[in-house]
Amino acid sequence: MFNGKRLSLARKRQKLTAKELAEKAGVSPVTITRLETGQNQADSGTLEKLAEVLGYPVRFFFKEDPALLSAEIVSFRSLSSMTAKERNAALSAGDNGVEVYEWLENRYNLPALDLPHFDPELTPEAAADALRQHWGLSYQPIANMMKLMEAKGIRVLGLEETTANVDAFSFWQNDKAYVFLNSFKSAERSIFDAAHELGHLVLHRHGQTSGADEDTRTAEVEANRFASAFLMPEEDVRVRMPRLITADLILRAKKRWRVSAMALAYRLAHLTRPMLSEWQYRSICIELGKRGYRTSEPDGIPRETSVLWGKVLSQLWAERKSLVDVADELSLPMTEVERLLFCILPHHGTDNEGGEVRHSKLRIVK
Repeated sequence: MFNGKRLSLARKRQKLTAKELAEKAGVSPVTITRLETGQNQADSGTLEKLAEVLGYPVRFFFKEDPALLSAEIVSFRSLSSMTAKERNAALSAGDNGVEVYEWLENRYNLPALDLPHFDPELTPEAAADALRQHWGLSYQPIANMMKLMEAKGIRVLGLEETTANVDAFSFWQNDKAYVFLNSFKSAERSIFDAAHELGHLVLHRHGQTSGADEDTRTAEVEANRFASAFLMPEEDVRVRMPRLITADLILRAKKRWRVSAMALAYRLAHLTRPMLSEWQYRSICIELGKRGYRTSEPDGIPRETSVLWGKVLSQLWAERKSLVDVADELSLPMTEVERLLFCILPHHGTDNEGGEVRHSKLRIVK
């Protein structure tokens, strides 16, 4: 039967209100409402119009219920800066992303999730250190954050939203951990975003905040503290950084931890025993801002890409298939699959470490 929840998902993904969709499809807003709430079934003519306007295959609307994520379980940075359309479009991307990974899980043996439960009373810094020790990372810099998360069973996808309002976000769904990364930022900030969302998955899995602004701000601060400590362990920072710290030194040193200049400056000022005074930190931030490092990262590092999806593409090519076949099997528009993988796919047939992707293989589930 026609599934009204699927119609609602596709409409929200395309950032349309019920009234706007009705106008484009040449039907009444009441018709859209009745279809979405399951009061009516769509006739073939109406369904074809809706599918054409939304850009989704007709068979998409006959699939079973989607995940239907809500803002209460998703770690959006700041709901106040997002419009309702932006929030709903991102949640719908999350719904589609869950289905993409379900498709993947049914065909390949994916890495098992390795994200242990820690004492919820741990500080963000202690939790970051505990996870590093659990994963055997010691205090060395993380060479590839996306590769690490994928290897530990965290399901990573992209967001092609062309807006900074919809930041990276994460959520738990059926005991699976998901992270969506917005490509709108620099590579360094995207790495920090990934660590930030990892912080949410670790720190806030035991319960959600009430949704109040104060609780949201507290959770965001905690996730930032986790990310800072996870990417830049205090022991390593103290060994590598001299006592006399300048903006030029930060610009050279940040490459070790693959973070933004501002993130490193902040870390130095907020260690257990700070290496920058409040005045020094403020002065360095002003200097970095003058050089363009407040909103961007001049001379930045290459963007990380997905090793897992590189292997998936390799396997598909070996089977004479492509992402078009993936979209077809999922009854999703090809453009939607592309958006979910935007800027996380390896470029020019190589993986993050320079190797040829086509030589990597996934184990196919028999």
